[in-house]
Amino acid sequence: MRAGWTWLAAPELWPGRRTAGEVVLALVLGIMAAGSEELLGGEGPRLAVVGIAAVVLSLLRRRMPGTVLAVTAALTPLLSGFAPLLMLVGWSAGRRIVGAGRALAMFSVAFVLFAGVTLQDSWSQQAPMTRLLLTTLYFLATTVVPGLASRYWTQRRTLLHALQERNAQLLWERELVAGQARLRERQRIAQDMHDSLGHQLALISVHTGALEVDPELTPRQREAVGVLRGASVTAMHELREVVGILRDGVEAPAPVDDSGLVGRGTAGIVGLVESARTAGNTVELRSAGEERPLAAAADHAAYRIVQEALTNAYKHAPGASISVELRYEPDSFVVEIVSAAAPAPAPGEVVSGGQGLTGLRERARLVGGMVHAGPADGGGFRVAGVLPYGVVEAAPFVAAEDDFRQQSPKAATVNGLPPMDWTVSARELAGGKERSRAGGIAMGCGIGVALVLVLVVAGGFALAFLVGSMSQGMIDPGEYESVKIGSGEDVVRDRLPNGDTITLMGLDGKGPKEPEGSECLVLMSSDVGDSFETEPVFRFCFKGGKLIEKKSYEVSR
Repeated sequence: MRAGWTWLAAPELWPGRRTAGEVVLALVLGIMAAGSEELLGGEGPRLAVVGIAAVVLSLLRRRMPGTVLAVTAALTPLLSGFAPLLMLVGWSAGRRIVGAGRALAMFSVAFVLFAGVTLQDSWSQQAPMTRLLLTTLYFLATTVVPGLASRYWTQRRTLLHALQERNAQLLWERELVAGQARLRERQRIAQDMHDSLGHQLALISVHTGALEVDPELTPRQREAVGVLRGASVTAMHELREVVGILRDGVEAPAPVDDSGLVGRGTAGIVGLVESARTAGNTVELRSAGEERPLAAAADHAAYRIVQEALTNAYKHAPGASISVELRYEPDSFVVEIVSAAAPAPAPGEVVSGGQGLTGLRERARLVGGMVHAGPADGGGFRVAGVLPYGVVEAAPFVAAEDDFRQQSPKAATVNGLPPMDWTVSARELAGGKERSRAGGIAMGCGIGVALVLVLVVAGGFALAFLVGSMSQGMIDPGEYESVKIGSGEDVVRDRLPNGDTITLMGLDGKGPKEPEGSECLVLMSSDVGDSFETEPVFRFCFKGGKLIEKKSYEVSR
């Protein structure tokens, strides 16, 4: 049973709700077909056969769309209850028949069967071409229009999915290329730093080491040289770490000093202050609030803020007093470094790249914080940083308009990598499921409205055509009385309508026996019959070029 249902549902895997929906739809179509057949006089086993046939065809329309379309089109003229099924089958066949040529062929075969069965008894009656026209309009409105709409919707959805995949692939490839370019540039920078700065720092370390053991130095000078040597060694270690990060893209573990404290976090700020004091600066360190841990990136950013601020104080205000304050606020960590005004101008030219504070601001922004730098009250300079405790997904201290990426929170990822940007095209191509479902509902409603409009227009044209053609099959009783038996056939036919109208269908052969060898013209009377079940008609029979008989009688429709 399960294998059979899987075969019916192929090539899709239906969830439980979809399966229940298909079963309910098939049952509704079966009930509609059987009910319509009962209204037309059917009874007994015929009703059951019609209902079961509708259910089976509804379930088979996905697996055999072309065959079901042809069978349904052939049965619909005979079973009026199959009209809703024909619309559903046309929709399903339009999207499931592979190839435009094959779809055109199957719809053509279905139309031939539909029209052939409808007109099988019309060629012996009046107005067969009129009935063919109405049959064609009906088939176009109920079968071809749903099929075309379904095929367009399916092709549009397939194209949209292909564009989504292509867009995601292109974004991933662009990110990959950009990543490789960044890696090559980082490797080049790392090599330059290693070759230039590494060589200079090594020379400084060697010369200061040799100078430190010079017996002619005083203890004070030897201590200062030791500080220089330690600073150069520390700089070489940090340079090695930075070069490793640039080459590998992974930050090495922070070094641990002799006291067991991490050297490049908030715990390392004490070491920075001690180094500044050893170099001859007056540095005061204060801490306020209950100490709380920071995220690794924010912890490192706090260390770098203090380091850069102290470095600037050394260069621009040598000998000035410096205060470093660490405040653990309830919602954020604040580090503030204030240097007093320089007692004397800096000797010589101050070498500065001008990128230190800019780098601090960018580093703080990346972890969700901010850095402010500017003149302090009473002279001097102040650097303050505000950093979050936890890991944040967005930078709360950065204005939305300052975020140059403007990434959507729902951006799709490919192979774990996010797209580089979120343009209008990408936003259209990667819409959420809610918008896709709403678009499908809107398109379905639009197709339904268009179908109703087509049916209304076709019905209006058909009604106007029928009203206009009634004059070709109707005369009043006075005209009937004025026609004399024995008159020439051409004279009589010129006076009477030609009878070429669909309204006369079913009137032939229901009156008295026609004269042998004669050709008769049956017309309706403009008068209303005695009951709604009968129709008054006039018959004129011709033979040998003359009117040989005329009769007035009523027939049952």
